[in-house]
Amino acid sequence: MKKVEAIIKPFKLDEVKDALNEVGIKGMTVTEVKGFGRTGGKREVYRGSAYVVDFVPKVKVEIVVPDSLVVSVIEAIENAAKTGRIGDGKIFVSPVEESVRIRTGERGESAV
Repeated sequence: MKKVEAIIKPFKLDEVKDALNEVGIKGMTVTEVKGFGRTGGKREVYRGSAYVVDFVPKVKVEIVVPDSLVVSVIEAIENAAKTGRIGDGKIFVSPVEESVRIRTGERGESAV
C-alpha cells in the first residue's frame, strides 16, 4: 500500500475529487494548509502598500491506496489539478506498512 499526498490549489479540489472517483477512490482526507515554494509567497497590495504574503492557502489531499492504483491516482490528480501556472502543487508517495479499520478490525488493503 502507498499513501498519496497531494498539495493543490483550493479551487481545484472538486475536480480532483471527481477525477479520483472515476478511478475508483471513494474516500480521502482533506486538510486546509498554508505554505510556499520557490516563489517564496506572493506580493499583495493593501491600501497602496505592497507586502509579501509568506504562506499561500492550499489544500492537502491524503489517500491510502493499493500499489496497483498508485499510477492511476497520480495521473488523475495531476490532470485535474494542473493549471499550468506556478503553484499548482506537489504529489508525494510514501509506503504504508499497515492499516486497520477500527470498527471491524480488518487489516491491510481490505481496511482501506
